[in-house]
Amino acid sequence: MAEVSADARIGAPAGKVWAQLTDFASYGRWNATHTSFPQGGPETLETGATFAENMKLMGFPAEVQWTVEELEPERVLAIRGKGPMGVLVGTRYTLTPEGDATTLRIDGEFTGAAVSLMAGKLRDSATAALNESLRKLGGLVG
Repeated sequence: MAEVSADARIGAPAGKVWAQLTDFASYGRWNATHTSFPQGGPETLETGATFAENMKLMGFPAEVQWTVEELEPERVLAIRGKGPMGVLVGTRYTLTPEGDATTLRIDGEFTGAAVSLMAGKLRDSATAALNESLRKLGGLVG
């Protein structure tokens, strides 16, 4: 298993950060690993909703079939998915309001046989992507 996390204080209220985070049409503007949603984001953002995402990590393209696992508007969005080679992926966005600002934490995990072969490299690449994504998201809403 490889686990990664990153957080950033964004100079915008949680509602504004949440609106950007859940605007699936704009993911390409801030999410460093995102390339496309082949059928668009989830039709309705709710627990159990599913959607496919094309991503690129460590230079490799991958399609992940996501399911929304936990949803608490303006607080938590957790998704879990299955990628190529039996890799399971989890991403959790946690928003903590701080007056006119918000701390956004992203936690990710990768499990599966293929992960153990490249866990260190995957951890480094994913952590860099999370930090870049937070910087870009902050620039969009801050």
